[in-house]
Amino acid sequence: MQGNATETPVLDTLTDMIGASIDHNTLSPRELMLARLAALIAVEAPAASYLFSAKPAADVGITAEDVQGVMIGVAPVVGAPRVVAASGNIMRALGFAIAVTEPELAGNAGGTA
Repeated sequence: MQGNATETPVLDTLTDMIGASIDHNTLSPRELMLARLAALIAVEAPAASYLFSAKPAADVGITAEDVQGVMIGVAPVVGAPRVVAASGNIMRALGFAIAVTEPELAGNAGGTA
């Protein structure tokens, strides 16, 4: 690696892109995350893309009902197979997030049962 290169150049670039899209947007943060979700469904995004958006979506109050609403709303446009694929990828992303946080939660419990 070169002297000024970061340890996570791809993640840093994606984070910068998301920051720029927020800074140069007239939508509310919640509207932006709903639009981002619709776009992820439309492009058949992998589970990692949903995982990358999960915390920002939760931070602005996106609920499971909102996700279902977006899926229902885009289904006539993108088709049932993409919506079904998205639901599977969202579930995989949530499963990964739970698997990552469970050890952290167990460590914070201080060994109490």
